[in-house]
Amino acid sequence: MEILSANGIEVLLRWLHVMAGITWIGVLYYLNFIQTPFFGTELGGTAKSAMTRGLVPNALWWFRWGAMFTFLSGWTIVFYRVGHLGIPLSDGYMTKILTGGLMGTLMWFNVWFLIWPAQQVVIANALQVAGGGQPIPEAAARAGKASMYSRTNVVFSIPMVFFMVAAANLPGFLSGTNDTTYWIAALVIIGLVEANALIGPGKPSQKPLTTVSGSIHLGLALWLVLLVAGSVLNS
Repeated sequence: MEILSANGIEVLLRWLHVMAGITWIGVLYYLNFIQTPFFGTELGGTAKSAMTRGLVPNALWWFRWGAMFTFLSGWTIVFYRVGHLGIPLSDGYMTKILTGGLMGTLMWFNVWFLIWPAQQVVIANALQVAGGGQPIPEAAARAGKASMYSRTNVVFSIPMVFFMVAAANLPGFLSGTNDTTYWIAALVIIGLVEANALIGPGKPSQKPLTTVSGSIHLGLALWLVLLVAGSVLNS
């Protein structure tokens, strides 16, 4: 069967990658665009404790494992195309894929090592208070940090998806030879966005991350900056 051929195996990997990515990004958008604003309403405030104890753990399970399978399948595809097909890392296709992959990897890191540990404290706090215990002192601060990390993932998701789509559909974009200059600029730009999430909540530079519209606009701004950098610096 063709599905068992080398090309068929890559198709299966891409299928897994897309399915896992849909699950991951779908839950990311649910948490940020629907659940968090709802918690800020009068009705949502009343339901927040019950939802944090009941719904949130299940949503975060799908969230983090969607991230894990997206991460693993994505890098498996990259290694397959480089090692088996011999596509050089300097190829325009790979430059676009690796740009998206860099942001996706930071998103995966944020999920597993920043958002999930913080949310574990938030969930434990809700369970402890519901059981008649005292609130965990650091729970509110951890919730604020988790929100910044999660909104940063929303920001990254917008250009990440563009670069993944552009890899096979915009062959002229990022197909030049000046990779070094482009990568220096891209690493600095993307690094600054990630660093902004790590500095702690309440900083002026994090103001766009406090709203859904602000996060989307910041994501579009990051997309535009990377698009211009790729067009100007890699030619």
